[in-house]
Amino acid sequence: MNTYSFLIDYFNDSPTIIQAAWIIIGLFSIIIIGLIFYLKYLRGHLRKKERVTIAYEQEYESALITYLYAGNEEETISSEQQAIIDLLKNDAKEPFKRKILIAVLVKLKNEISGEVAESIQNLYYQTELVDYALSRLSHKKWFVIAKGIRELKQFQIKEAYDQVIIHLNHPRPEVRKEMQLYMVNLFDFEGLTFLDLLETPLSEWDQIQLLEIVQKLENQNISNIASWLNSSNDSVIIFALKLAKIYNQLEAKNEIIQLLHHRNKKVRLDAIDVLSYLNVLEAKEILKTDLQKRSQEEQIAVFKMMENLYESDDESFIMKYINHDLFEIKIMALKILKRINREKFCALKIESANDPYLRFVNFIENN
Repeated sequence: MNTYSFLIDYFNDSPTIIQAAWIIIGLFSIIIIGLIFYLKYLRGHLRKKERVTIAYEQEYESALITYLYAGNEEETISSEQQAIIDLLKNDAKEPFKRKILIAVLVKLKNEISGEVAESIQNLYYQTELVDYALSRLSHKKWFVIAKGIRELKQFQIKEAYDQVIIHLNHPRPEVRKEMQLYMVNLFDFEGLTFLDLLETPLSEWDQIQLLEIVQKLENQNISNIASWLNSSNDSVIIFALKLAKIYNQLEAKNEIIQLLHHRNKKVRLDAIDVLSYLNVLEAKEILKTDLQKRSQEEQIAVFKMMENLYESDDESFIMKYINHDLFEIKIMALKILKRINREKFCALKIESANDPYLRFVNFIENN
């Protein structure tokens, strides 16, 4: 009691700042103790949830294996299979159990193929899990929509095409990405027709993912890309140019040549690169006529093209640039001249015997 009274008196007699400090210490102590108890509770709750999840996973895995091997030739669905369908359909009504069931189905579907994989997909329909995924597509929250599309892609639900394509120009890039992957994974090159209606940007990462998928397709007969090269969406044009290069779309050369005058410099640069790769000589002649009006990046790209497509008739044009202020262009012009007319190139060495220009000529001659 005396200790308690002493502490009270000490607190009352202390300066205001000391009293405030003790009050703050007391409050923080209470908060810390509360957090410690909450963390212990949360830790226990998570462990319990993990145990329950594992138990359900094992139960569902066992049920699915039984379902796959319980069929018979006399019936489409045996009585034992129907009992399992009813059980899973009932459990799917609870979000927690439904999440576990879908995870188990996805895991099993990824590990098997052929008729067994088809049985898993049929079970996805029979348990009405597909309806839950479709209902997500009209949800207000973007991440719920994205999860719904991803699930439909995993179970190859092609019938959801109309509901998925609605999200073509969704404000969230995550939703658009899932929509794009759904289209290409399920419909191959035909799935790329969404590019005809795409108004939002197709990011570089999205393009990489789409290209990775299409290059793995068994059927490599790509559809006509002319409409995408004429798109009002610059990112679609850039993606179409990548397709043109990968699949040697020489039949699209006229559309690509038109892009040499596109308002977007990135499009023009990519068009030059693709035309060079496709060995389109007409493009070189067009670029030679207005080279001075183009940006430095484009001028460099044109000379890289000419390194690949040079002809003897280009000599007079090349001679105009062997003294260019830009180092890259000067070097490439000298390289091309060396290939077209070695005698004239060697004459430059004699003419520049006491000139710093000689260093450039020697560099080209030795490389």
